[in-house]
Amino acid sequence: MTTNEMTGGEAIARMLLAHEVGPMFGMGGFQLLPFYDAARRLGLNHNLINDERCAVFAADAYAKIIGRVGVVDATLGPGATNLVTGLVEALNAGTALVAIVGDAHREHAGKNMTQETDQVSILRPACKELLRVEAVHRLPELIRRAFAVATSGRPGPVCVVVPEDVAHGTYDFTPQDFAADPAHQSMPALRCRPDAEGTARAAAMLAKAKRPMMLVGGGVHISGAQTAVTDLAESCGIPVAHTLTGKGAISCKSDLNAGLFGRYDRIANDLIAASDCLLVVGCKLGEIATKRYTIPGPGAEVIHLDNVAEEMGRTCEPTLKLWGDARAGLEDIAALLADGARGQKAARADYLTEIPVKMKAWHDDVSQRLYSDESPVHMARLITELNKALPADGTLIADGGFAAHWGGLLFDTKQAGRAFVPDRGFASIGYGLPGAIGAQLAWPDGVVVGLTGDGGFNMVLGELETARRMRLGLTVIVVNNAASGYVKALQHLMYGEGNYQSSDLSETNYANVANSMGCHGVRVEDPDDLAAALSEAFAETQRPSVIDVMVTRDPSRMLPAVDNRTVKVKKGDRVA
Repeated sequence: MTTNEMTGGEAIARMLLAHEVGPMFGMGGFQLLPFYDAARRLGLNHNLINDERCAVFAADAYAKIIGRVGVVDATLGPGATNLVTGLVEALNAGTALVAIVGDAHREHAGKNMTQETDQVSILRPACKELLRVEAVHRLPELIRRAFAVATSGRPGPVCVVVPEDVAHGTYDFTPQDFAADPAHQSMPALRCRPDAEGTARAAAMLAKAKRPMMLVGGGVHISGAQTAVTDLAESCGIPVAHTLTGKGAISCKSDLNAGLFGRYDRIANDLIAASDCLLVVGCKLGEIATKRYTIPGPGAEVIHLDNVAEEMGRTCEPTLKLWGDARAGLEDIAALLADGARGQKAARADYLTEIPVKMKAWHDDVSQRLYSDESPVHMARLITELNKALPADGTLIADGGFAAHWGGLLFDTKQAGRAFVPDRGFASIGYGLPGAIGAQLAWPDGVVVGLTGDGGFNMVLGELETARRMRLGLTVIVVNNAASGYVKALQHLMYGEGNYQSSDLSETNYANVANSMGCHGVRVEDPDDLAAALSEAFAETQRPSVIDVMVTRDPSRMLPAVDNRTVKVKKGDRVA
């Protein structure tokens, strides 16, 4: 071998190091063994996962929290297909990921090789772009391309498919082959400002509005626009409502925070209905955010700012479309409004006082449930205790469905930032624990809590071993209702009491499961024990903790509101 001759697997590892990737996750196979060997020799932070889907979930949460590219790998066949659910989460949520996927030796492909399938056709619709490497010498080029695509525009996952003979083959590379553009190590790599004419029109619409509102989605966090949202809201007097993924665009403690809007809201839906100008930022206005496409109502004046032109007009035709980066667009609008900002805010004084008054009235109306002493533990009390215990820079990862909706409605971020991470790109169950692993790696000294149902936890129990092996002090709260709670609640709403099918689980003590796996486990049946359980778990910094919380078995009380797909939501039903 000459000095620079190396395997394709080593070329992959060197390109990942050149992009300064953080922890990556995967499960090896023969196709990528040269990559694993290089990862060992070169000191790449690679971690064995127990299921490839969880590898993507962990990388997705890591990327969402820290804003850098998440990285995973998988072997061919079942390893590759196990990635699909996580890849679609990242694709829909706009998360920058790079997945290295082994494939069959090209000389033998199509001859019933072990585990072989047409994985390219399976993976292609689950990612932003799929790059198949056909020559060893092209590996650096295509890995570089993967990072560029993953971080540009709306970020997303990119799959790099590497046949066995390419990974095991060799080539005489030069050091210059492993150059990497630092701009593509984080997201968004490139920002596009909305056109000046549209921005000026948006500023004029907001300036004349008497009851403007901002409706923000997860794109605010992708753009890093939290400060821009807060500054515009505070300088001009514009209340902010958020989607599940947009929580934290402004502090939930702010008097301008109108909370969650859509299917589950506190006060936001009524405010939206009465608004004369809505500035939608980084939000796809999907089913839940629009309460099945009924918000905003007909005739609403809507400005839609998004860096994906295809999202504008998909579910609601805006009055004005602003195509560009959320942070850049908000900064430009704020600059145009700056001279008159004080006067605009003063003119809206009466309107702005409504927000904290309405929020307090909502709080008082549901306080019996927020501070309930009933046993089993009320979900509202669980989130209330979590709000008290989690520090200002703590992070809550919420599993799909049940946990995300309760957390989205009741969890309060104490400062602007992405402190609440639900997997709403695909709303898959099973994200809570692996997502907490990724978040803890992104924020090693922070307090990280994963909120999951018992059904979701059952899917990924093996990753407790991963977290323990990695000595991660994360906390998982298991909402234990011995059921697939969301499904059972919907069956109750649609078909009546007792008419349940395939929605019940075995009663399981997850604290005992955790303790048997060398983790810290505690079961909570009395709400007065929640504070102590959280404190003990947060003190465990070298191993994961599981808090098994017994909640209601009554399906009529499992959701934070009546689901608008089945029954018309009544004002008093906002917290079950």
